[in-house]
Amino acid sequence: MKFELNAQKRTLQGSGASRRLRRANKVPAIVYGGNAAAQALELDHNQMLLNLRKEAFHASVLTLIVDGVAEPVLLRDAQMHPYKPLVLHVDFQRVDASKPVHQKVPLHFINADQAPGVKLAGGSVSHVLNEVEVTCLPADLPEFIEVDLKALNAGQSIHVSQLVVPAGVKVVVHGDDGVVVSIVAKKGAAAAEGEQAAA
Repeated sequence: MKFELNAQKRTLQGSGASRRLRRANKVPAIVYGGNAAAQALELDHNQMLLNLRKEAFHASVLTLIVDGVAEPVLLRDAQMHPYKPLVLHVDFQRVDASKPVHQKVPLHFINADQAPGVKLAGGSVSHVLNEVEVTCLPADLPEFIEVDLKALNAGQSIHVSQLVVPAGVKVVVHGDDGVVVSIVAKKGAAAAEGEQAAA
């Protein structure tokens, strides 16, 4: 999915200027990184809010058009109002097509209903992670990574190292090879097995 955002350079800064922008239905933002200096920006609030509700927006290389000049960026942070649907501030980072980027990518779990641990044993799926950090060139950045559960039995797990990722993409593992998802056996079934073993 391709995302284009139109922005204008922002000269006035500070909390007062930001409040005036928000009253005018604009979002204060900043773009940094690359060989250029950090630049304060303003964007249309409603367009930004709609985009932030799309999962792919958070894991895509975006095209930021500043006063007619396009550059590729990643969304790095979005500050939201605690309870109102208001975007308070957005951070973007410039990307270089020839340099790898680090980005969090959502996980999409498929075939949970076909997993033997669910279908036959009546177990339940326990999601430990909903996203993973990857490193790759900007052009190879996936919108999401699929996790297929169709072969998973009760008591089994899929670990980070077992994720199937597109060519050119590497999952960043921090510390141990953590569990991504597991199928937890039904308590009654586990107790019955325990009783049989004791007998």
